[in-house]
Amino acid sequence: MRKNIKITAAVASAAALALGLSACGTDSDPASKSESGAKADTSKALVVAASPTPHADILNFVKKNLAEKEGLKLEVKEFTDYVLPNTATQSGQVDANFFQHKPYLDDFNAKNKTTIVPVVNVHLEPLGLYSKKIKDLKDIKAGQTIAVPNDTTNGGRALQLLAENDLITLKDGVGTSAKLSDITDKKGLEFKELEAATVPRALNDVDAAVINGNYALEAKLSPAKDSLALEKAEGNPYANFLAVKEGNEKDPRVEKLAKLLNSDEVKKFIDDTYQGSIVASFGAPAAS
Repeated sequence: MRKNIKITAAVASAAALALGLSACGTDSDPASKSESGAKADTSKALVVAASPTPHADILNFVKKNLAEKEGLKLEVKEFTDYVLPNTATQSGQVDANFFQHKPYLDDFNAKNKTTIVPVVNVHLEPLGLYSKKIKDLKDIKAGQTIAVPNDTTNGGRALQLLAENDLITLKDGVGTSAKLSDITDKKGLEFKELEAATVPRALNDVDAAVINGNYALEAKLSPAKDSLALEKAEGNPYANFLAVKEGNEKDPRVEKLAKLLNSDEVKKFIDDTYQGSIVASFGAPAAS
């Protein structure tokens, strides 16, 4: 996940206008109350902040094919950073967001004193190791440079992937909070820390790079086909989910969207569109 990266000027200006117009309902709105007591105008569109790929793609599939039948008006706002979707959800500029996993959200809430909560799991984006210079994992050698995300959760996640593939050795027990300083044996490798969104653009300048699944897809990389190493889906804690400000989980519009995001139609869309590069993670609601 990345830190505060600016969205493009066009998106920023459009978002500022649209978000200002679509903030949560006030007490004068004809609405049903959320758990927090604030009223949500169910006649208004549910505004969801999302990363472009695959999150906005999935939401737009729901908007075009499923929402109308459920009586749900859905508006998708695309953001190219991992900070603004949460701050906009916390402030009420948007009603929900869809872009993150639980370890990232836990870290974000702790650092920013926000109260964003998961609603329902949707999919997993496996983190992968990619290269334009190396064709096989065994060809990675001492003296070569690997780019990794520089944020807390994905940085540790990247190092775990490298350790699982015997490219480095980590201190016992560091888990997904691992940092470069926790590497006990670099095996001669060098590391370059970059914001997650910029890692794909560094592929020409490094020997290999650990890239988030959504950014790999945006860079026209296939996690299933192009990665040298890929996270396993089984037991993976990094499912991406729909999230809201605490107290808004029972907004009828949120409940409708959660149901649609866990529908057979969405699973088929994910399977057909991403061919195993992204995996549906339906089941129980995301852990709180």
